[in-house]
Amino acid sequence: MSTFKDLLSDMVAANRILASQGVCDAFGHISVRNPDNPNAYLLSCARAPQLVEREDIMEFALDGTPMHGDTRKPFLERFIHGALYAERADVHCVIHSHSRSVIPFTVTPAQLRPVVHSCATIGHAVPVWDAQTSFGDTNLLIANEAMGRDFASVMGEGNSALMRGHGSTVVGASIREAVYTAVYLEVNASLQIAASGLGPITFLTEGEVEIIQSRLADAKPGEGYDRAWEYWCRQAGVEPCQPGGEG
Repeated sequence: MSTFKDLLSDMVAANRILASQGVCDAFGHISVRNPDNPNAYLLSCARAPQLVEREDIMEFALDGTPMHGDTRKPFLERFIHGALYAERADVHCVIHSHSRSVIPFTVTPAQLRPVVHSCATIGHAVPVWDAQTSFGDTNLLIANEAMGRDFASVMGEGNSALMRGHGSTVVGASIREAVYTAVYLEVNASLQIAASGLGPITFLTEGEVEIIQSRLADAKPGEGYDRAWEYWCRQAGVEPCQPGGEG
């Protein structure tokens, strides 16, 4: 049976995976909704993902306030996480990153869309949030609740959204699902850029995306997200919990 200890272990593993797979470098962060309190979430203190340990993980209210009198430095953009948890009860994990292949799609008219079956979880079409639209000139960081809510409205019911000149955010019903989507968002961006130089691209259809997402969600232990998770854990040098260990 899953425990809170397993959840923290998966959080550490997720941070290592995101660094190992080139989704996060010194920057970026992952959070998970507290399974015992849906109005709170767990997120590391401000630290590079590769370095995060269980002891670094803090708890926050949905407005971004650290709980339990914790005075460690939090991530400035924690408002991304709280806004998405407040807006969507189906979201249990949020990942924000600045992976490089994604950035061109935040500053050009080209729309990021899935080109290969393994990337279907990113959604049929990925919207772009532009801070300039609602807030004018900023440092492009989501630094308060108002910006977080505005971003959440652009993501809507999808699994991923881009930020102009900044990066991207993905969500999932579990840590493993969100990590899968974050990794394959970067993979899809790289493949789409490569394919665009060869001619018109045949993207996955909406129906194909729905069928693939459904199959992944219904996968048996050892398939889909769990298989990818185990593989990425090995690459990142961490020992994976058993499938479903995060709760």
